[in-house]
Amino acid sequence: MFLITVTTVGIALFLLYRQHGMVSVHFFIAVALGIGFMMLLTAALMGLIFMSSGTGHDESVDNSLDGKLPGDKSGDTPDQDSRD
Repeated sequence: MFLITVTTVGIALFLLYRQHGMVSVHFFIAVALGIGFMMLLTAALMGLIFMSSGTGHDESVDNSLDGKLPGDKSGDTPDQDSRD
């Protein structure tokens, strides 16, 4: 994933340089850091999702609502036709 991130940052910087020319070096640093951290954070969060699903943490959640909405006393939802 690191190589994909570095490649994506390089392509983005090349395209920005080709379209806008040389602007402030701080602009290129900010773009590189922003894209790089965003892609690495996305990969880390996806890894945590897969780890949570694989270790059984998703199945251990207690869903005591059983399809009822909070504050719904009757347990029934209104019909679509009655709203018109």
